[in-house]
Parts: sequence; structure tokens; C-alpha cells
Amino acid sequence: MFEKMCDEKGNAKLVSTVMLSILLIHIHIHTANATSYTVGDSSGWTFNVAGWEKGKPFKAGDTLIFKYVVGQHNTVVVDKASYDSCSVPAGAPTYSSGNDNLTLKKGPNYLICGIRGHCEAGMKIAPIAA
Repeated sequence: MFEKMCDEKGNAKLVSTVMLSILLIHIHIHTANATSYTVGDSSGWTFNVAGWEKGKPFKAGDTLIFKYVVGQHNTVVVDKASYDSCSVPAGAPTYSSGNDNLTLKKGPNYLICGIRGHCEAGMKIAPIAA
């Protein structure tokens, strides 16, 4: 009976190890295929950056890097209505590190600067990830 229990435990460990390995390989492949983009390229996250995202082949899992001087700007994740109206809804995820890294989700992603007047001055992008 002891030998049977050891054999079952050994098989369970083997199955667990194989499943974990498959998961880690999947994560590695997905991460290896992701691309990082600096929003605004060398200018960074600044005024009149709207349209920067046009023509770029974004994929879900890609990372957008928002570079700016801390205290001058921020990055806010909003919905389409808030993007269109340049408004920051209560509870919207807001980042202010000066080097914000945001991972794109599939579909449209709406991002604005939440500092008063900045979105209206072109600090907004709406990349669409495949």
C-alpha cells in the first residue's frame, strides 16, 4: 500500500511539474512577443502627442511607456466618453511616476493626461490593440 501511495504522489508531482512548465513556456512566449513603445517617441508624453498612435501595429500585451517630468503630467486610463470629453471620472486609474508603464488590453485603450487643460491641448491617445 505504501508503494502505491508513493507512486500516486510521484505521478501527481510529475503532472504538476509538467503543467507548471507548460504555463511558464506560454507566459515566456507571450512576453517575448510583446513590444514596448515610448509614447511620443523622443519627445515623450507631452502636448500635441494626439495621433502618435496612428499606424502602429499594437497587440494586446504590448507596453506603453509614458515619460514626463513628475508633477507636470500624469497618465489616466479612461473610457471613450471621458476620452472624448477630456474628463477624469472618479476612481479612474491614474499614474504619476514620470515613467509609467501600461500594458495594452485587446481593443481600444483610452489614455489622457488628467492635469487641467492638458488633454484639450492634445495629451490623449487611443491605441487599438489586436
